[in-house]
Amino acid sequence: MKKNNQIIGVVGLGYVGLPLAAILSQKYECIGYDIAADRIQELSKGVDRTGELTHEEMNNLGRLKFSCDSTDLKHCDFFIITVPTPVNNENIPDFGPLESASKLIGGLLKKDDIVVYESTVYPGATEEICVPILERYSGLQAGDDFFYGYSPERINPGDPLNRVENIIKVTSGCNETVAKVIDDLYASVIVAGTFKAASVKVAEAAKVIENAQRDVNIAFMNQISMIFGNLGIDTSDVLDAAATKWNFMKFSPGLVGGHCIGVDPYYLIKKAVDSGCDPKLLKVSRGINEGVPQYIADRLIATLGPDVTKLPILMLGATFKENCPDLRNSKVKELYDIFIDQGYEVTVTDPCASLDELGGLYSNTTVLPKASYSAIVLAVAHDDFFDKGFLIHEDRVIEGGVIFDVKSKIKDIRNDITLMKL
Repeated sequence: MKKNNQIIGVVGLGYVGLPLAAILSQKYECIGYDIAADRIQELSKGVDRTGELTHEEMNNLGRLKFSCDSTDLKHCDFFIITVPTPVNNENIPDFGPLESASKLIGGLLKKDDIVVYESTVYPGATEEICVPILERYSGLQAGDDFFYGYSPERINPGDPLNRVENIIKVTSGCNETVAKVIDDLYASVIVAGTFKAASVKVAEAAKVIENAQRDVNIAFMNQISMIFGNLGIDTSDVLDAAATKWNFMKFSPGLVGGHCIGVDPYYLIKKAVDSGCDPKLLKVSRGINEGVPQYIADRLIATLGPDVTKLPILMLGATFKENCPDLRNSKVKELYDIFIDQGYEVTVTDPCASLDELGGLYSNTTVLPKASYSAIVLAVAHDDFFDKGFLIHEDRVIEGGVIFDVKSKIKDIRNDITLMKL
């Protein structure tokens, strides 16, 4: 097999694919491919709606060409697939995007080409689902005619410090020779270095437990916050005290959404069940975290009580995490729907995201509608909410109203307002 790859094709240009293609293009000729023509048009004009690349970086993309024409990938000899791996409405893994990408690349494969998957999956998925598709659509034999590997993404959306080049990259290949080629390629652009896993399955497993571990830990914090809420104890005060012990892991309660922590555990749950193991802890943790929107709504509505008329509720933040424009699988939308179902009028404001798709929501952070709110919910702690002054929102709450601080960021408020925390 050849070792000096000349053209790299990155398939999928979202939060994962674009930053990766950008750093690879500084050393290699790259084709950045995405099926969304509007995404390609934006990127070609130097616009990145995800905000992962700065304006300066978008204007310094090295040897990177954007395309939504799959024929542009035919000259590539190294493919990296970075498409989403979501779950369906029943939380069953949806391999549709990964299967489609595999069919596409399978139809373009040549002898000695290498395909690397970065999408988060359960252990075994690359070899059980993806590789057979590559073989079927290429007519080539994996391990003899073409080769494959797995290197899980470790992108942290909205984080300007922990970027792809600054995070150790786990790599793997279908054999020792291929594993070294793949590792060498990533090592040439990843400043933090690489870690060559023992096998493709090990690399897949390492990735999926990273997010499952966080899900379990956050679920524990959400559970104790519910307990302490019933006891009249401030959870943030408890965590500050407990964190004085050197080995205490200080996680925080909150809404768990997005396309990683709120999704990936379901992939491991599915594989565990198929293997004959009942992953009780993972299931319970998911159940706790999925129930947080309802818990917040129930507490807030009970605190408002019948004496407070159903004046509008203001929700600060709509994305799945702070300082990030990504609305996918955001639990804020679920919280919004609960309030609407209870007969409340709800205004949602978010400085980082376009809320057009949600319909009828106000999205300006500094000029809010002239109305008084029965409650404010700080759902996502964007820096802008505090840089621009929280009091501009506090003054919108009526006497006897409530502020529910999901992120435990607010310290002082008016005496006639009830401050609640998760």
